[in-house]
Amino acid sequence: MSQFFMNKKSDLVNEAIEGTLLSNRYHNTSLLDAGADIRVVVRNDWDKSRVAVISGGGSGHEPAHVGFVGKGMLTAAVCGDVFASPSVEAVLAAIVNVTGEKGCLLVVKNYTGDRLNFGLAAEKARARGLKVELVMVTDDIALPDNPQPRGIAGTALVHKVAGYAAEQGKSLEAVTALANEAIRATASIGLAFSTCHVPGEARDDRVKAGHSELGMGIHGEPGASTLATQNSVDIVATLAEKLAAHNKEGKSVALLVNNLGGFSALEMAVLTRETLRSPLGKNVKYLVGPATLVSALDMKGFSLSTLLLTPAFEEALQAPVEAAGWQPLASVQALKPVAGEKVALQQAVTPSDNAQVAQIVETICQTLVDLESELNQLDARVGDGDTGSTFAAGAGKVLAELRAKKLPLNDTASLLTLIGEQLAVVMGGSSGVLMSIMFTSAGQKVEEGKPLAESLAWGLDRMQHYGGARPGHRTMIDALHPAFEALVAGQDLASAAAAAKKGADATAQMTSAQAGRSSYLNQESLTGVKDPGACAVEKVFAALEKYVK
Repeated sequence: MSQFFMNKKSDLVNEAIEGTLLSNRYHNTSLLDAGADIRVVVRNDWDKSRVAVISGGGSGHEPAHVGFVGKGMLTAAVCGDVFASPSVEAVLAAIVNVTGEKGCLLVVKNYTGDRLNFGLAAEKARARGLKVELVMVTDDIALPDNPQPRGIAGTALVHKVAGYAAEQGKSLEAVTALANEAIRATASIGLAFSTCHVPGEARDDRVKAGHSELGMGIHGEPGASTLATQNSVDIVATLAEKLAAHNKEGKSVALLVNNLGGFSALEMAVLTRETLRSPLGKNVKYLVGPATLVSALDMKGFSLSTLLLTPAFEEALQAPVEAAGWQPLASVQALKPVAGEKVALQQAVTPSDNAQVAQIVETICQTLVDLESELNQLDARVGDGDTGSTFAAGAGKVLAELRAKKLPLNDTASLLTLIGEQLAVVMGGSSGVLMSIMFTSAGQKVEEGKPLAESLAWGLDRMQHYGGARPGHRTMIDALHPAFEALVAGQDLASAAAAAKKGADATAQMTSAQAGRSSYLNQESLTGVKDPGACAVEKVFAALEKYVK
């Protein structure tokens, strides 16, 4: 059985609706009391003086559709079970209770269940003498040969346009016509790294690691094709090209960047950047998002929607609403950096050559770069999973400087100090600062004429002084301290490497940590897992022992 945060599956949708209503900052929505099993959310400030706009469908797409109920958007939302269309009775209850003399418009995503249930409810409402029109959203362009294109995230844009027209007091015919015009002008395409997690069901893991599925449906349906990449630039280029084909005249567009539920804010920000930098970006005048508007539970994916702009659409999109789930429109502007004074100036150095030192630097840096994935995986068990990336970033910077012949390889004091400065800039978190302290302090001692081993030990002492960690605290110091002690005692690199390995191995048996992220974990999480920083030190010394003669 898959994991899902809920009490009872049978109560999940009802409880979610209640939570959504409680958290609505406008306090303008209520559950319609129209009988058991009727899950309809309505505007509680509605007076039936204008055209009602109703939408809905299966739950699991939050904030759609309940989050779009409010002044300027939907009048009511009809909720089915997870990924299941609401009943005819529920849709009819919504129509009957919010429709006045001006009539109502049903905005339906193009799925069989929704078409049938909303369509039959519309017929029953007409038989009661009510004026009802229905529009079908068909914005998905991922499957070009599909005779019935699906309705996905672009539906939210149609809600906004139709809701604005209704709020302005336009007739049902005018609201319907503008909604249909918006549907024709809207195109969407999505992509996912994994399917969604349906409550009570096993997850479908058909998408292989490192791959992505183009056009995966918002219920987890298979898409148009599988891409052998998760690279942000490549993926956005693929999607942007398909959206551009919908805009052959190069018109200005509003772009909706929609999170399908499982992407982090960090990833969504990268996605937005890449999209606006793509050829599609030059036509984007307004941006909605990045935000979760039409989700697919926790699907790790996103969709891009474009609306070809007209003056009427611009006016509709810019109008304020009182719908808690809507994301306000933003105009797209070029970035304008603010000039600032550089306070961390790099010391002036004169590059020089030294083949032996170059080999040492090359070996250390390449070892850390190659260890990135291994150390990240190790750190994920006892920390925040970024040790490998942090060390690789610092090593990569020094390696680039080495290969560009910018390092003072024949001046050890300057070399250590320069490395210290660079690590403080490119390595994140506390690791960069601590390593910078060690190298900078060691460089100062070499400048004073002290031997390299003694200078490195002094640098480590300064690291401990400012960082607070000591041998036995389950950090990289457990490997660095014995290795440097061996060098200070005049022992060779083989002895130092053995000391580093012994120290690193010992961290796997330490049942508590007194420094770093591991200090937040319990004994069960730490036992048997080597500290990633100590592991990095061990691997570096092993590489030096093997390659440096």
